[in-house]
Amino acid sequence: MCSNFQPIRGQHADWVKQHFGCDLPNSHWREEAYPTYSSPFIYLDDGKPRCELAQFGLVPHWAADKKKFGLHTYNARSETVHEKPSYRSAWKDRRFGLVIVESFYEPNWESGKAVRWRIKRSDGQPAALASIWERFVDKETGEIIFSFSMLTINAGGHEVMKHFHKPEDEKRSVVVLDESEYQPWLHADHEQAKGMLDLAPSGFLVSEAAPR
Repeated sequence: MCSNFQPIRGQHADWVKQHFGCDLPNSHWREEAYPTYSSPFIYLDDGKPRCELAQFGLVPHWAADKKKFGLHTYNARSETVHEKPSYRSAWKDRRFGLVIVESFYEPNWESGKAVRWRIKRSDGQPAALASIWERFVDKETGEIIFSFSMLTINAGGHEVMKHFHKPEDEKRSVVVLDESEYQPWLHADHEQAKGMLDLAPSGFLVSEAAPR
C-alpha cells in the first residue's frame, strides 16, 4: 500500500521529455502527495503520451461524493482490479498510466512502532509506478475530473518491500516499472499488462528511514 509519495520535481523535466516526448505540467504541485492531492501523471492522449496533473485516488463517474471518494481508492489490488466497481471500468478500457515520482513512503514497524521510510530508485532517477486512471466531465459542475490509482502486488519475498506494514498484515508493493516497460505499459493489452505487474528486480530500489 502507498498513501504518500514525493512527486517528480521540475528539475527532472528533461527526464520526462526523454522518456515520453512530452512536457511536465505548467502548474504547481506539492512536494509531497497524499490521497486527493494532484501529481504529474502520464497517460495516452490520442495514442501519444501526455503529462497532466491528476488526483491521487481514482474517482469513477458515478461517485456520489467526488471530492472525498479518492481517500479510499488510491491503491488498487492487481488481483481484483478487474472486478471491483471502482476500478473495473478503467481496467476493462485499458486506461493504463504512470505516476512519476522521486520516491514513495511506507511505514516500517520493525522497531515496534510505525516509522516512515522512503523508497526510491538506487540510481537516483525518477520512478514510474503502474497505475490506472479515469477522466470525465462532472455533469453538475462542468469540472474535468482526472484521477488515478496505483496498482499493488504481493511483496512478501522482496528484499526491500517485505520490511513494511504491520507484522500481521500482508506485504504489498506498488509496481515500479523499468524504462523499457514505460511505452509497453501505456499501450498494453490486458495480458501484457498482467505480465508487467511484477516486483522490482534486486538492487533496483533502496530505502531509508525518513520520519516526519
